[in-house]
Amino acid sequence: MLSLIMYVLLPMPLLFFAGSDGSALFSESDNSWVNATKFLTGASSVGSIAIPAILKHAGVIGWGAMAMEFSSFFIFVLAIMCYIRMNDEDNYYSAI
Repeated sequence: MLSLIMYVLLPMPLLFFAGSDGSALFSESDNSWVNATKFLTGASSVGSIAIPAILKHAGVIGWGAMAMEFSSFFIFVLAIMCYIRMNDEDNYYSAI
């Protein structure tokens, strides 16, 4: 359940603070909201990796469960990156 909470929290800063301009996430910015978005997304990402590692170290889960958690995390991050990339392509095609 902890991993599920982290997966719910991971895209929330992107949805609430970044708005429709996803290109600001990949550049340096003086905007405090973009900086807060980067920090909260990074903290959620680290938590999504750390929770299964800590549970494995404590002996609560096995190697298979940890591998499944890591693979689902990377698929989730890949989906977010594809969403951001597709959002940027929509802006590119509308300018033509």
